[in-house]
Amino acid sequence: MKFLPTILAAEPEPITVIFCVVIALILIIFIACLKIVPQGHAVVIERLGKYHTTWQTGVRFKAPFIDKIAKNIVLMEQVADFPPQPVITSDNVKMQIDTVVFYQITDCKLFAYGHVNPIAAIENITATTLRNIIGDLELDATLTSRDVINTKMRAILDEATDPWGIKVNRVELKNIMPPREIQEAMEKQMKAERERREAILRAEGEKKSAILIAEGQKESAILKAEAEKQAQILRAAAQKEAKILEAEGEAEAILKVQQATADGIKMINEAGASKESLILKSLESMEKVADGQATKIIIPSEIQSIASLLASSNELIGDKK
Repeated sequence: MKFLPTILAAEPEPITVIFCVVIALILIIFIACLKIVPQGHAVVIERLGKYHTTWQTGVRFKAPFIDKIAKNIVLMEQVADFPPQPVITSDNVKMQIDTVVFYQITDCKLFAYGHVNPIAAIENITATTLRNIIGDLELDATLTSRDVINTKMRAILDEATDPWGIKVNRVELKNIMPPREIQEAMEKQMKAERERREAILRAEGEKKSAILIAEGQKESAILKAEAEKQAQILRAAAQKEAKILEAEGEAEAILKVQQATADGIKMINEAGASKESLILKSLESMEKVADGQATKIIIPSEIQSIASLLASSNELIGDKK
């Protein structure tokens, strides 16, 4: 314990203290000069107040005291939403239009040194360009020509911002706000247009319905006429078939009668009947013929001669009586 005061009383040497301080300062400066550039970013470096280089993604080290980070730049696509701008159409309608600009930085040096405030410049160019384009259009064309307006504005802004290292990818009209009275008139017009379309659709529906009903009735009448035609054809065919069958029956009956007569004559001939009996049979047949409704009767010559003979015989018998 007697050596403790001696140790506490000893002081560090000045050289050691200075060395430690220098090492600490070097470490601090080294850490301060070490820079990590993340993905999608870039850093503009100035050396002694002049543009030196642009750092891309990775670990970078700048020279102490002579290099300075001038600007941190985002290389990803960005969006600028500008407030509504008053514009006047060619038919003197005042409205408010706000725009959205999608842009991307393509040249870091031009972006850092091309303009003091490029975003404000883009806003002003957007406002003036929008006024010029809308001033040449009427209200209806303004409301229905968003794509045309967007394309024209993108081309003009892209050309104007090219010296600043900025690429304008898209320009969109976010809102078009006409005056309240114009909105009410447009709503009435839209309502009238919807009612007109509804009336047209209803009329077309009724027309199609009437056409379908007429076509159905027409097809029904055609089918009925076809059915009646087929029925008449079938009836005519049936009547024709009946007449054919009837004629065939009559022909068959006549044939049978003729056959019976021929058979009778044949039997008579085979039996050897005399001429007198045949004449007598003919007279009996004539008697039956006379009982009919015929007004004229044709008598064969043989029967006529027999009748004359019979009449002469009757006269002779009467004279004798």
